[in-house]
Amino acid sequence: MSRRWIVPTVLFAAAMLAGCESVSAKDAAPETAPVSSAPAAAPAPAASPAERVVVIDPGHNGGGAAHPGEINRQVSDGRGGTKACNTTGTAADDGYTEHEFNWEVGELVRDALSAKGFHVIMSRTDDNGVGPCVDERGLLGNRNQAAAVVSIHADGAPATAHGFHMNYASPPLNDAQGDDSVRLATALRDSFVAAGFTPATYIGSDGLYGRSDLAGLNISDRPTALVECGNMRNAEDIATMESPDGRARLATAIADAVTAYLN
Repeated sequence: MSRRWIVPTVLFAAAMLAGCESVSAKDAAPETAPVSSAPAAAPAPAASPAERVVVIDPGHNGGGAAHPGEINRQVSDGRGGTKACNTTGTAADDGYTEHEFNWEVGELVRDALSAKGFHVIMSRTDDNGVGPCVDERGLLGNRNQAAAVVSIHADGAPATAHGFHMNYASPPLNDAQGDDSVRLATALRDSFVAAGFTPATYIGSDGLYGRSDLAGLNISDRPTALVECGNMRNAEDIATMESPDGRARLATAIADAVTAYLN
């Protein structure tokens, strides 16, 4: 595996629980079905996972560092301003790059969701190119009417900072950025916790972080969340990220969260 140094960049939860009581068959009063000569109505068909489009966006790209003019080009930030097309992403102290990690986890998530029958669209096809820009990544889900969009990243915070966090657009600019995106982010958070991962100790609240500075989230009109899988400068987090088993666990947590959200 290639190791190159990339200059790191510096990058509530509303869980609504509904319950209902049921009456057991032995306690319920017997009912007599009305007599009708009309044929019984066919049940509505269940939505097939194959009808659900999921966009997976592995952040950054491997060729960005060699094309500073392209990735520094200004694009819409989704809130009336501009920002750079993209960045190179961060890296671990040993040179393991974020763009490589994002791509490897993204492939695993794609395969897991495809195996469940979802139609998965990736924002990039490999880890050797430049872009797409952050505005194009935000538009990809819109153009494909995605049921969910998940952007995969890793953080480059100080070494003492530990844990994952899920980002969503706040304040929301459209309906999808409101409750739907918060529910997606919360499903991701809950899946990570169930898999044994720790919510961030240094940012957000209980693993969730609403923010206004991420163009991909701002531009999306589909339910969208950005996953920071951990801190690449933290010894515990990077040990997980550099392990094939750790990346598989992270990918499974993401795929399980998307499945739970859509079901």
